[in-house]
Order: sequence, then C-alpha cells, then structure tokens
Amino acid sequence: MLTSHDLFFFVGNIFVVSLSIADLVVAVYPYPLILSAIFHNGWTMGNVHCQISGFLMGLSVIGSIFNITAIAINRYCYICHSLRYDKLFNLKNTCCYLCLTWILTVVAIVPNFFVGSLQYDPRIYSCTFAQTVSASYTITVVVVHFIVPLSVVTFCYLRIWILVIQVKHRVRQDCKQKLRATDIRNFLTMFVVFVLFAVCWGPLNFIGLAVSINPSKVQPHIPEWLFVLSYFMAYFNSCLNAVIYGLLNQNFRKEYKRILLTLWTPRLLFIDVSKGGTEGMKSKHSPAITTNNNHAEIHL
Repeated sequence: MLTSHDLFFFVGNIFVVSLSIADLVVAVYPYPLILSAIFHNGWTMGNVHCQISGFLMGLSVIGSIFNITAIAINRYCYICHSLRYDKLFNLKNTCCYLCLTWILTVVAIVPNFFVGSLQYDPRIYSCTFAQTVSASYTITVVVVHFIVPLSVVTFCYLRIWILVIQVKHRVRQDCKQKLRATDIRNFLTMFVVFVLFAVCWGPLNFIGLAVSINPSKVQPHIPEWLFVLSYFMAYFNSCLNAVIYGLLNQNFRKEYKRILLTLWTPRLLFIDVSKGGTEGMKSKHSPAITTNNNHAEIHL
C-alpha cells in the first residue's frame, strides 16, 4: 500500500508529466511551421494550418499555466495540509483534477475561434493570439489565463515558504508533521519553474493588457523590438523546464547522462537493459527513494 509520501511523488509526477506534454505540444506542430514561415519570409501553409497552429500554441501556453497552478496546489496541500492530503489527492481525485485541468484549457481556447483572434503576425512569423482584435477580450484573457492563476500559485508558494521559514527558526515545534529533504527539493524545483514562467510570459501579457486599456496612447509607444523580444521570451519558456529539471534534480541528471552516453555508444543500451533485468529480480526499491538524502527530515 502506498504511503502518503509515496502517493505525493506519484501524484506530483502525474502533473509534471502533464506539464511536460504541454511544453512538447508546440515542438510537434507550431514551431516547425514557424521555422517554415521564417525560411519563406511569410506564411505559406494556408488558413487551416494557421488556425491549428494558433490553437495548439494556446493549448500549450494555457495548459502550462494551469498545470503549474495544479502543481502548486498539490504541493501546498501536501506540505501545509498533510492530514487531509490522502483524501484530497487520492488516485481517483487526481485523475479527475488532471482531466478538469485540460478541459478548462480547451474551454479557454475555444472562444478565440468566435472572436477571430488567431491570426498570422508577420513580426514573429507565427499564427498566434492577436491582442488588438478586441480590447475587452484581451483583458479577460490576461486576467483569467495569467493574473488569476499566478495569484493562486503565489499564494500557495508563499504559504509554503512561510512554513519552511517557521521550521528553520523552530517556530512550530508543536507540530508532528515531517518534511523530508526531497520534499523541499521538489518544491524548489517547481517554484523555479513557476518563477521562470512568470518572467518569460509576464512582459507579453502586460504589454497586451496595457495596449487593451488604452490602445491609442500606449500602442504607438511600444517599440517593435520589445514586442518581438517579449514573444520569443515566451516561446523560449517551453525549452526551459527540461533544463531546470536537469539542473535541480539528481535523477534527471542521471537519466540525461545515460541518454547521452547511449546515443554516443548505442551498445550501452543493451548492457543497461540486461543489467536492469537481472537487478530488478533481486530487489525492488521504494518509489520514494529518489536521492541519497531521502532519509533526511525536517521536523515541524
């Protein structure tokens, strides 16, 4: 039977995988079309591909922020409300939360087809959300798809930070809850993911918000290079998460190293498979054991 700690890793990984899928969506379809538009100095694939590309781009962006929000809520419940965590995030509920996350993502994108806001922008060689189509709709998009989720994530991580600081200064000695070192490391990893998402997508969203509030005065004063830079900063965010996992997570570093060595010397793949098969019959490790320091605990 899974312990609360094992369940946390399993459930947390579900949302991390979901976030990774959201990041990969743009690499599968929109980014190759953008490269084609750059090489041809214009969009040559027609309106249907433009709409599909814009839809998948939105699916990736909104899916990312909604999954980051779900991860933050999951970490908040595990660390700050651990006694109710098993009931809130059992396997059935977690699958429902995951489905709800993607349903809300699709629902959030569908209105773009009715507003006609998915258009080709020659400045960034891509079909994306046009901020100038409707001022009221752009304000709604920025508030609902960016400001509200980031406010929820900020609240969750702020409460976690307060609890960690209280632990460090021995403010809460009466609590019997325990935090392991891996819990803190996983929290820090996802906190960095959140911060970089806010930094990469913040300029584009705030430019859109400013233009929508007062288009006649603000839009002429925004240089084109700033708009283009803000867009490519946002696009670059999809590539950052894998780097963050590699830098901050020991397991990811080991797997990256193994993959690179396998690509360099393919025969190692067969050695690893054979080795893994024989060792797997000898013993099975707990899924909670992810690093050498997992037994270190912080007493609350």
